[in-house]
Amino acid sequence: MCFKKIHRYFPFSRLFALLLGLTVVIEIIVISYNHLSGYYLLDGWPHFFLRLLRGSLLGLVAGFLIAYPDLYVIRYLNSVAPWGKKVFMRLTVQFGFAVFIAVLISTLITLFANWLSPYTEDFKGVLIYNAMIYSVVNLLLMSVLEGWIYYNEGRQSRQVAETLQEELSQIRFEVLKSQINPHFMFNSLNVLSGLINVDVAKAQLFIDEFSQIYRYVLETIEQPVVPLGKELDFMRSYLFLQQIRYGENLTFTVDIPAELLQRVVPPLSLQVLLENAIKHNIVNEAKPLKIEIFSEGETLVVRNNIQAKISGTSTGLGLKNLSKRYALISTSEPSFRIIDKHYVAKIPLIKIDADEHTDY
Repeated sequence: MCFKKIHRYFPFSRLFALLLGLTVVIEIIVISYNHLSGYYLLDGWPHFFLRLLRGSLLGLVAGFLIAYPDLYVIRYLNSVAPWGKKVFMRLTVQFGFAVFIAVLISTLITLFANWLSPYTEDFKGVLIYNAMIYSVVNLLLMSVLEGWIYYNEGRQSRQVAETLQEELSQIRFEVLKSQINPHFMFNSLNVLSGLINVDVAKAQLFIDEFSQIYRYVLETIEQPVVPLGKELDFMRSYLFLQQIRYGENLTFTVDIPAELLQRVVPPLSLQVLLENAIKHNIVNEAKPLKIEIFSEGETLVVRNNIQAKISGTSTGLGLKNLSKRYALISTSEPSFRIIDKHYVAKIPLIKIDADEHTDY
């Protein structure tokens, strides 16, 4: 892991403050203990501050040499051996690593300190003494880093959850608002008004399909995903109303294998893509619109020929909201492209594990 990623995981300023404070406190305790026990007597306050400065600088360097490997190991173990699943394995690996890196760094620092100013005590004893101190301190440091990271991740998770919840609520509102579109409702009622006096049976069918659309909207708007099969049923109702309006000038084909019907998509995904195709293209006898709905692997494709209207501009809000809804439930992303004079929209078909419970 590079330093940039580690600093994002644990900011440098906080790590520096933590190590500096810990180093100074430990040096004061060690120097005082050595003096009071007679292990290393001080000649006065100037000697005390000199040893404190020298020891703190070396300790700070050692702290960084120990802290970065600690952070790397903690982050790695969080992914391969989280506390809730592999506690014994994690404790064993983390304890062993903490002692190993502490002994290694303490040996290097002690050798360097001896090179700067040779110890008057037995050097082998100094190595063992420092290794023990560094091991205890690193176990303490590892615990502090673990606690701090756990606290930060918990706080960040709560912030992300709150942000996502607000964003999801906004997206749901926008989707619901787009479905209860005054223009769509106005056009539908106009068509219905014309049908009543011409074809009562078709008018009744129109009303049934119209009610199916809004029942589906109300039933699924709070759900993160719905089965593709249900979404295709809704699509047929939606296109039925559109075909009443446009007649044979609007045609569509569907070619989806049965095994994909239990895959899931965000609700009303197809409506966004179909509305996008109908809204932004000319649909008349001279220029009929053909919509193809089929699968490519684990992707649903909606393709239509392009015959763009001259007037009107697209905000792309519906497609942006669809991408945001996918970001909330999957790492896969929709794609929208123009290929060979056709507009091609592709949305991932998400597979739900057998043991995963859903509300639909």
